[in-house]
Amino acid sequence: MRARCLDLKGARPVLAIVGNCQAMRMSRASTLAAVAAAWISLLCGCKPKANQTQCDLLLDRYARLVVAEKYPDATDALYGAERERERAEARSDDAFKNCTSEVSRAEFECAMRAQSADALEKCLE
Repeated sequence: MRARCLDLKGARPVLAIVGNCQAMRMSRASTLAAVAAAWISLLCGCKPKANQTQCDLLLDRYARLVVAEKYPDATDALYGAERERERAEARSDDAFKNCTSEVSRAEFECAMRAQSADALEKCLE
């Protein structure tokens, strides 16, 4: 059985079971506020971020794209060396340093589909 407030005209409000009416109204209001806040946070901004493994894949993809564009006819040895150099350089860039806190999964997926380094960078803007 739920407690409810009885409003008797001219009398003070009485809680039908126990407690007081004001506390019950406050409790209901605070519960509604908490539920509303939870829904707003779910709808507004809790976008999942890329994890560290995804950030490493993103960094590797970027390095591969840059090297392939700069040196389309590179030997395997030159390609490998340049890719590692590009990875090291990109790793110090703020966009990649803050990857796990800044890059959303949607941005990650866009970047992994990119066919050029410029397109990958646009996905992360």
